[in-house]
This record gives sequence, C-alpha cells and structure tokens, in this order.
Amino acid sequence: MTDSSENLSSSSIQPKGATGLKRIILATGYSMNGLRAAWRNESAIRQEMVAALILVPLALFLSVTMVEKILMIGSVLLVLIVELINSAIEAVVDRIGAERHELSGRAKDMGSAAVLVALSLAMFTWIGILI
Repeated sequence: MTDSSENLSSSSIQPKGATGLKRIILATGYSMNGLRAAWRNESAIRQEMVAALILVPLALFLSVTMVEKILMIGSVLLVLIVELINSAIEAVVDRIGAERHELSGRAKDMGSAAVLVALSLAMFTWIGILI
C-alpha cells in the first residue's frame, strides 16, 4: 500500500497562476486592496491605524532598549493584524446572510474577543515597559 501523497507529481500540488516575482507583485496589490477596503469600511481600523501612526514613532523616540522598542511596536502591529482578521470574519459572516444565527454571532464575538486580547496585550506591554 502506497501513501497517496507519493502519487502526486510536484506540478499537481503547486498552485496555478502567476509565479515568482509576478505572484509577489499581484499578492502585494491584493494586500493593498485589503488595507484600502478596511480603511474605507471599518472605523475601528481607522482609529487603530491613527493610534499606530502616533505610537510607532513614539516607541522609536523613547529611551528604551531595542528589544523594548520591538515589543512596543510589535504589540501595536498585532492589534492591527487581529483587527484586520476580525473585520474579514465579520465581512464573511455578513455576506452569508442577514438573518441572525447563533454561529454567526459566536464567530463575530470571538473575533471581537481576539481584538480585546490584542489590545490588552498592547496596553500591558506599553505600561510594563514605561513604568
């Protein structure tokens, strides 16, 4: 008995479409489209990006170690990452339908909870370093 993965050729498991530099350029464009859509449609993203535009330079300016700067900036960027994922979850749930469903509510609540955890981490990171 052979493993089914042994029967696959390398060309059958590679994604179709653009490859190499062209794929990277296309992926960057899609990512920028996502950032623009988030900025246009999500007030939380706008608020958190404005906060990041203030906090990242502030972290660079503060007289703390390089590791502390990285932790401070990383915690702020993590909030943006989690908020983007939460917004994507909300968009998919809203796309499925307007009717209320327990699983839809649960998905949205869990995404929101993830943002809360990321915000808490950022807050405790900054407070822990600055105090």
